[in-house]
Amino acid sequence: MAHLRLLLSHSRCHPHPHRLLPLFRFSTSNSGDPPPPTIKPVSYAPKPQPPPEEAPRPDAPSAGPDWQDQPTRRFEQQPPNPPRQFTRQEVRFVKDAGPAIAPVPYPSLIPVAKRPQKVAIDLVDALREIKTSANEKKRNFTETVEAHVMLGVDPRRGDQMVRGAITLPHGTGKTVRVAVFAEGPAAEEARAAGADVVGGDELIEEIRKGGGKLSFDKCIATPMFMPRLSKVARILGPRGLMPNPKLGSVTNDVFGAVKAAKSGRVDFKIDKTAIVHVGLGKINFSEESLRENIGAFVNALLLAKPVGLKKTSKYVGYVKKFTLSSTMGPGFPVTIPSLSAAADDYSRAHVS
Repeated sequence: MAHLRLLLSHSRCHPHPHRLLPLFRFSTSNSGDPPPPTIKPVSYAPKPQPPPEEAPRPDAPSAGPDWQDQPTRRFEQQPPNPPRQFTRQEVRFVKDAGPAIAPVPYPSLIPVAKRPQKVAIDLVDALREIKTSANEKKRNFTETVEAHVMLGVDPRRGDQMVRGAITLPHGTGKTVRVAVFAEGPAAEEARAAGADVVGGDELIEEIRKGGGKLSFDKCIATPMFMPRLSKVARILGPRGLMPNPKLGSVTNDVFGAVKAAKSGRVDFKIDKTAIVHVGLGKINFSEESLRENIGAFVNALLLAKPVGLKKTSKYVGYVKKFTLSSTMGPGFPVTIPSLSAAADDYSRAHVS
């Protein structure tokens, strides 16, 4: 107990711990413990010495050490590195590429040559050119004389929509198959007029289940069938076969409508690019017959002119370009005065 009190008193007086360790060892060690072992030095074998170098003889040539000759012999044995071959893509970014590849210049912009515009010619001259072009290359079918008219209207506006119908005085030269949606006495009139397909609900169901296969070119319907035709509107509409009251294909006078369709009735409508495409006869028609058909179409086109189109002349601002062509032949622009003369001749001969 006395030793413990002495130890505590020393620890309070001396806060450094390294001073307490000898006292603690001295107080707790016994006098009978064996002494610690002595440390003996360790000896190693002597390092072998290199053999003595021979002194150089006075008559021998002086030479450098081996480490100086070694790189020389190494570079003499290896061939020199070949120059790097740059690709055409890399040579643009390398300053000293060498004569292996010459730099390729960037391509220059070449102006596109504009196709020369054809000069508009007279209507009769255009018909002669079309016939001459068609006779040079014989076809396996009789080509159609087509008219492509660019109009100065906006097809996106509802008040500038251009559409109409005209019965050509000399027909289209094509056998037209007519389908009539009617029942009862109207169906009998359609058969008497020469309609190819006549039916009611059974004809609508046949079209709906037919998968888009149609065996007719024109459609006529009585007013009572218009609500029922909504079932096949997605089939007839894209083909331009949906009956329309504005075109005269929805009427109670079925007999007269079938006769008109069989005799060469042509429906026309402006497309999304403000162009009207229509066939006006066959290439084997006479020039006078084709001119009269074209005059009838131009007269109908003027009647379909939108009311909101503010222009003083009948043609200026409305008919921008009128082109005639065959089915497989080139197009020929036609002058507006010659078209106006053909339309006036048709009006005097057929319009009372």
